[in-house]
Amino acid sequence: MRNIRLVIEYDGTAYCGWQRQENGLSIQQLLEESIGRMTGEAIRVIGSGRTDAGVHALRQVAHFHTASLLGERNLLMGINSLLPADIVVREVQEVDPSFHARYSVKSKVYLYRICNRPVRPALERHYAWFVWEPLSLSKINGVLDLFLGRHDFSSFCSTHTDSPDHIRTILDIVVEKDAEDMIHILIEADGFLRYMVRTIVGALVDVGRGKCSREEVAEILLAKDRRRAGLTAPPHGLFLKDVKYG
Repeated sequence: MRNIRLVIEYDGTAYCGWQRQENGLSIQQLLEESIGRMTGEAIRVIGSGRTDAGVHALRQVAHFHTASLLGERNLLMGINSLLPADIVVREVQEVDPSFHARYSVKSKVYLYRICNRPVRPALERHYAWFVWEPLSLSKINGVLDLFLGRHDFSSFCSTHTDSPDHIRTILDIVVEKDAEDMIHILIEADGFLRYMVRTIVGALVDVGRGKCSREEVAEILLAKDRRRAGLTAPPHGLFLKDVKYG
């Protein structure tokens, strides 16, 4: 069997998330159906991890096994011809049998976008969280170091997360604002818990609003209690930006 690696870009607005579900249409389902039509096989696509409903991806990575002899370019063009316009396979590559899209991951990078201006956006309404109150980037940048390194992120994840282990290592976190009043928050970690990025972003917005101090953020992290962290940022501002392998 051949092992085929995919890099996928998608707009998550219309979907129930990455993973197949009985109550909605998912990215995984559409990929499996499209690849199955190309190869004539029952296909299981394994992604690097889940993204929730409304979350987007610039470079989601997945793999599948096939006995098909179709070449990489034929697979790429054929799969994309069967997918809706808001999902596209950017790369197809046959890889070593040992490659696993989920278990071979070394780190992931997520991007969160906030439109921070007095007037709501029209074109970016599905791709950025609109926050009209001015946010202080100096205050936000003043707490970023608290998240770096290895911590128990129980305060910054869903209470219904599947993982019993809430310890993760944040390798880098950067916050910048561009000339169009768009704030970009980039977080790289060795793994993420459900809602982890969105809850961290919610805390950073509270800091930028002046509603939460550096000392309070440190206390929230140490508390290991989701009730202490406040709001969860909405899903539509979140993008899986990259998945890194060794």
